[in-house]
Amino acid sequence: MRERVVSPAAISPEDEQAIVSLRPTKLNEFTGQKQTIEKLSVSLEAVKRRDEPHEHILFYGPPGLGKTTLAHILANEMGTRLVVTSGPSLQRTGDLMGILTNLEAGDILFIDEIHRLAPSVEEFIYPALEDFKVDFVVDKGAYARVINVPLKKFTLIGATTRAGLLSAPLRSRFGIFHHLDFYPDEDIAKIIKNSAQTLQVTIDDEACREMSHRSRGTPRIANRLLRRVRDFAQVKRDGVINLESVNSALEMEGVDPAGLDNLDLKLLTTMIKFYAGGPVGIEALAATVNEETDTLEEMVEPYLLKIGFIKRTRRGRVVGQAAYDHLKMRPEGGPQQQLL
Repeated sequence: MRERVVSPAAISPEDEQAIVSLRPTKLNEFTGQKQTIEKLSVSLEAVKRRDEPHEHILFYGPPGLGKTTLAHILANEMGTRLVVTSGPSLQRTGDLMGILTNLEAGDILFIDEIHRLAPSVEEFIYPALEDFKVDFVVDKGAYARVINVPLKKFTLIGATTRAGLLSAPLRSRFGIFHHLDFYPDEDIAKIIKNSAQTLQVTIDDEACREMSHRSRGTPRIANRLLRRVRDFAQVKRDGVINLESVNSALEMEGVDPAGLDNLDLKLLTTMIKFYAGGPVGIEALAATVNEETDTLEEMVEPYLLKIGFIKRTRRGRVVGQAAYDHLKMRPEGGPQQQLL
C-alpha cells in the first residue's frame, strides 16, 4: 500500500516513535473527546479511592484518535505497568499465556486491534477476564488434563477500529465502552499548538487553524503534518511556521485545503468521470483506482463520509454535492466532464 501523509495509521516505526514523543501523559493534558475524558476521570478516581484495578475498557473508533494514548495515560495515572500487544500477534494460546501469567496486580494489558484475535485465543481469554484464571490443557486424548492457573487481578484495555467485528461474548466481557470520534478543528489547533511547543518551534495561530483544516480531524495526522511543515520552514524559510509556509509545505506534500490527497481526489474524480457520480459498488471502485477494497473502506472512506463528499446508499457509493463544489465539477459527470 502506498505511503500517505494523511493516513490515520502509523506509516513507519519512525513515524510512530515521533508521535509517541508528542503524546500527553496526564488525563488533564489530553485535548478533545470531552465526554470520554470526563467519564474516565470519574472511573479513575473511583478505583483509586477503592484501591482496586479498573474495569476492563474497550476503546473503539477510527485510527489515529488517541486510543493507545489513553491506555498509556491510564497506566501513568494509576501508577501501574502497561503491557502492549496486538490482536494479530497473538495467534496461539501459549503467546497469551506467557503475557497473562507475568502480569502483576493492577497491571494494564493493552491489546490493539483486538477484533483480530484468533478464535482460540479469544476463547482462552474469557475466564481470565471474568475470574482471573486460565485453564491450560496438557497432554492429549485419554491423558489430557486441565490445569487451572490463577492470575493476579489486572485490567484489559482493548482497542479496535472495527467494533462490529467483535464477537458478542468478547464484547460482553468489557465493563466500560468509550467511542472516540473525529476532533473538531479547534481541538486539533490546540493539539498542534501544544506539539509545536514540545518540538520547540514557533507557530502562529493562523498557521495552526489552517493546518487543523487539513488534518482530517485526526491528531496523528496533525502531528505528522506539523513535522513536515517544520522541516520545510527550517530549510526553505526562517524556521517560523506561518500561513505561507503551511500552504507551501502542504502543497508540496500533495495535501489540498480540504485535507485531501491524491488518492482521495482520484477516488472522487473516478466516481464522477467514469460512474457519473454513482451509485457505484466498492469492488468496482477498487478495481478502477487499482486499490484494495479494505484500503478504500478503512483508510479513505471514513473521512470523505464525515465531510459529506461521498454517501453510502443501498445501491452503492454516491458523490455528495460538497465534493462537486470543492472539485468545481458538474454533478452530471460523464467521460467528457471538464472542470468549470
